[in-house]
Amino acid sequence: MLFNSIDFLIFFPLVTLAYFLLPKRARWVWLLVASYFFYMCWNAKYALLIAASTLITYLSGLLLQRAGKIPEERRRNRRKKLWVALSFLLNLGILFFFKYFDFFLDNLSVLLALVGVALRQPSFDIVLPVGISFYTFQALSYTMDVYRGETAPERNFFRYALFVSFFPQLVAGPIERSKNLLSQLRREHSFDPRLAREGLLLMLWGMFEKIVVADRLSYLVTEVYDNYASLPGSAIVLATAAFSIQMYGDFSGYSHIATGAARVLGIRLMENFRQPYLARSTAEFRRRWHISLTTWFRDYLYIPLGGNRKGVARKYMNVSIVFLASGLWHGASWSFVAWGALNGLYQILGNFLAPVREKLCRVFRICKEKPFWVLMCVAWTFWLETFSRLFFRADSFTTAVSMLRHVFSRPFLLSGWDALFSLGLSSADFAVALAAIVVLTLGDLYREHRGSPMPVLMSMPLPVRWAVYLAGLFVVLIFGVYGPGYSEIQFIYFQF
Repeated sequence: MLFNSIDFLIFFPLVTLAYFLLPKRARWVWLLVASYFFYMCWNAKYALLIAASTLITYLSGLLLQRAGKIPEERRRNRRKKLWVALSFLLNLGILFFFKYFDFFLDNLSVLLALVGVALRQPSFDIVLPVGISFYTFQALSYTMDVYRGETAPERNFFRYALFVSFFPQLVAGPIERSKNLLSQLRREHSFDPRLAREGLLLMLWGMFEKIVVADRLSYLVTEVYDNYASLPGSAIVLATAAFSIQMYGDFSGYSHIATGAARVLGIRLMENFRQPYLARSTAEFRRRWHISLTTWFRDYLYIPLGGNRKGVARKYMNVSIVFLASGLWHGASWSFVAWGALNGLYQILGNFLAPVREKLCRVFRICKEKPFWVLMCVAWTFWLETFSRLFFRADSFTTAVSMLRHVFSRPFLLSGWDALFSLGLSSADFAVALAAIVVLTLGDLYREHRGSPMPVLMSMPLPVRWAVYLAGLFVVLIFGVYGPGYSEIQFIYFQF
């Protein structure tokens, strides 16, 4: 069930209405049933995978608590590490089989062929379960939090099952921590009109990002990436820049709808995006983009590897490992590995060259807070990230390399407006896309400098507030990409 579907527009109000009509003690049970129904709308049998991951990590929490009571410190630590290792091994084993097994066999076959050995690959019809990377990481974070003593193990299995499967953020995040979400699920919630208004406005903004911005740009991106060989290199550059914005609108849109839906139910999810395209460096960009995943890798991989505590060389190696793992997390393809490696290289070079930049600023008396310098840094960061997006969007690593060659071998400009408007968007759609991007940018600028617009909006007179609500609704209804014969465009991160 997609957020941008008629099914969800029926499902969510019914779930919310029943949630607040039921006795408070039964509400979390209703959310659990609704969450499993939500997921089973894609493929009912894969709900067993969520249940398996839930059971493994639930038991690991109880076993860790029991191990913590062992008097002898050495034996206690050894037993706790055993349960953590088993939890990670079983969960990552499931993830490996469904997401990476074919990739592993394909590459093993290539390696064996180099030494003259032919591998007969078994035939598997493996369909990647929607959201498996997200709920697996969320469940594993619970294991680690219990191991570290940062959260108490949940005794109620079904309440813990709701933590793993909570429908607003089940499929594409944010990847929640037990310290935030599980503690809220233990509390009883009453209907709060203020939270409901905030949640609905977040959902409306998310719908704007998704079906007005991202879905419209997807036509241009798809048209160019499917036919790049017959187009000038400038079309690839334009489409890749459009994909950067599409990806932001798509994923940020999902996150806003998810956090908005949860807020209507009285639950606050973590912020997943913080105006990433206003970042002045790639390091800052990573702190603003997909925050729940970035902090997950920081807390559960980078810091355990030693972080920056064991010298510069070890720090750079840890950064490389994290970004290679992040690339593989996104997909079983060498193009994703290349994307991760490139972003890791950005971090290492940025850190290594930081003293040089500071010295140049002092020598040439450059004030980094001047608007022109800020704009240049933001633009440079955007294009660095956009370059890496080519590997993210291309069908394969070889396709990405071929597209790069094409950009430099045929760096011709599009021949007039007709050529531009033949790239999947008509002149009217192109104008709407540009206007929507401007609105998206202005919204980010406002939040960057003024904070959330919610308090200001809520302080306005009632007629003004309703005028804003209706204006936003009409924009989505009039300029959104849908209509007769339209099939909802899946969110990009559903494939991960």
